[in-house]
Amino acid sequence: MNLEGADVRNKPVANSVRIAAILLCVLLSWWAGQVWAQNIDKSRWYESCLKLAVIDAEQAFEEGLAWQDNGGGDSALHCIAVALIGMEHFKEAATRLEALATEMAPGTSFELRAEVLAQAGQAWLRADNLDRAFAVQTSALKLAQQGSMSYAEILIDRAITLAEASNYWEAIDDLNLATEIAQQLKEGGPEQTFSLVLRASAYRFVDELPLALEDAEAALTFSPDYPEALLERGIIRRLMGDDNGARADWLTLTRLYSSTRAAEAARRNIEKLDVKIP
Repeated sequence: MNLEGADVRNKPVANSVRIAAILLCVLLSWWAGQVWAQNIDKSRWYESCLKLAVIDAEQAFEEGLAWQDNGGGDSALHCIAVALIGMEHFKEAATRLEALATEMAPGTSFELRAEVLAQAGQAWLRADNLDRAFAVQTSALKLAQQGSMSYAEILIDRAITLAEASNYWEAIDDLNLATEIAQQLKEGGPEQTFSLVLRASAYRFVDELPLALEDAEAALTFSPDYPEALLERGIIRRLMGDDNGARADWLTLTRLYSSTRAAEAARRNIEKLDVKIP
C-alpha cells in the first residue's frame, strides 16, 4: 500500500515496515517466549541467531545450517528461513517457512504455527506472489486465536496483500476488524497506528477522502509525528485541495525524519506542489 510515492495517485507498493517486523518485533519478542529449546544453551543460541539474522543474514544462515546438523531442530530451521529473508531470497524463505509450519514437532501450538505461516505470507508478498501470500495468510488466520493481537497482526498483513492486488475494499474489511480487536484489547501502540495509516491509504484509493483523513488524523493522535501518517495526511490534504496543510505535513516530516524514505517521498511531493503549470 503506497505510503511512499511522490505521485499522490501512483500504484501501491509492498510496505517494508511489516517485513522489518518479521526480523525484529515478532521474532525477538514473541518468539522469545516460546519453549522450542530443550535447554538454556539452545534458547540462547536461538535468540542469538535471530539477532544475527538482522545484522548479518549470511552469517546467520551459515550458523543455522551448522546448528541444524547438530540437532538444532525447529529453531535452527526457523533461523535459516529468517536469514533467507534478510538475504532477500524471499521465495525460498517462504517455502521453508510453510514447510516448517506443517512439520513442526508434535504438540506445537496452533498459535505458533500461525505465526510461522504469517511470516511465510510476508515472504511470499516480498516475492511478488500475491495469490500465495493471500492463501497462506488466510490459513494462518484459521489457526490463530480469534480476537488476539496476533490475529489482528495477520489481518493487517493480509490487508497489505489485498491492497497490493488493488482489492481496497476487502483490505478495508480486514483493517476494520484489526482495528476493532486492538480497541477491544486497549492496544493503542504501533500496530493500531500502522493499521489506521494503511486504512487511510486504502480509503484514499477508493476516493473516500473524508474517511481517509479521519484515519490519518486518528493515527497521529495515537502517535504524534508518526512519519507515514504525516506523509499520508499530506497526500490526502493535497487531494482535498488543502495545499497549505499538505505542505505543512510534508515539511514537518522532512524536518523530523530527514533521512527516511517517507521524508524523501515528502520532498518529491513538495517539488510537485511547487511546479507551476502555465
